[in-house]
Amino acid sequence: MAGGGRERAGGRGPSMADVAAAAGVSHQTVSRVLNGSELVRDGTRARVLAAIAELGYRRNNAARQLATNRSGRIGMISAHLAFYGPSMIAVAVQDAGHEAGYDVSLVGVSDFTPETLRGAVDRLLDEAVEAIVVAVAHRTSLDRARSLELPIPMVFAQGVSSGQPMSAGIDQVAGGALATELLLDLGHQRVAHVTGPLDWVEAGQRRAGWQLAHERRRLLPGPELNGDWSARSGYEAGLRIADDPSVTAVFAGNDAMALGLLRAMHQRGRRVPEDISVVGFDDIPDAAYLWPALTTVRQEFGGLGQCAVDLTVRALQGEAAPAADLITPELVVRESTAAPS
Repeated sequence: MAGGGRERAGGRGPSMADVAAAAGVSHQTVSRVLNGSELVRDGTRARVLAAIAELGYRRNNAARQLATNRSGRIGMISAHLAFYGPSMIAVAVQDAGHEAGYDVSLVGVSDFTPETLRGAVDRLLDEAVEAIVVAVAHRTSLDRARSLELPIPMVFAQGVSSGQPMSAGIDQVAGGALATELLLDLGHQRVAHVTGPLDWVEAGQRRAGWQLAHERRRLLPGPELNGDWSARSGYEAGLRIADDPSVTAVFAGNDAMALGLLRAMHQRGRRVPEDISVVGFDDIPDAAYLWPALTTVRQEFGGLGQCAVDLTVRALQGEAAPAADLITPELVVRESTAAPS
């Protein structure tokens, strides 16, 4: 092996593939050596370790892992990172992981087929992660991820319910109820709801909170329309709601759909909040600057990230199937809600 191979063209560090080529072994064999597998022959292991030393491949992480059998790395699999909630969860877990002394490797997937899931897991196992945090909210995807049998802990940070082991989450049902109860307390009798896609666990939970708030008051809820988290779907639902004068309040499943609702109401000449009140969910950074400023439900993503990492650390310390209480979201009242005229 030639010396001075610590950097490749373009200044990038050597990859696992470079180590495999230098040692004359497969990528999988290098991964097994880094994971401390006993399936590798002593001579092969020696060649791989020599290539790691020669190339300087992840010198600190590799040395720490070989000495302690710990990589100091957590993996994370996240879907739908284009949406506000999933992206904020990913940032929160990475921040909390770093504070706890762990590097965090994020794998984002655009879809969640069995093939992409297995590929994401294999990629993280190749990096010798000690645990994996999964943040997906699609019902089928969650079921698929929960069915995995891995040699390391797996913690779920989205689409969870109270009391589920190895899970941290925000109480979406409570959030939906908070939004709806505000409108009912103001005196509205028919609160409409624009849902997110109901194959997402969290959309169904927010919808359940909307229903629960009406049940507590023995009221029938207003009309329900289905959206897809986009402002356009909120706008299209808003056009239909605006034509029903009996509806004086709407709870939108997220702030993007609430933004579309506001445009539809302005276009139809229904004043917000004088003629109709609107509540969103998420408290995106722009919510306070919409016209009118949007009343919404704020999720504490930072606390969620800390909770997920805390569960991970507890599992790595040997605690069997730890669980966390759901975090209660906060209602942020602004100018888009008022008593019915």
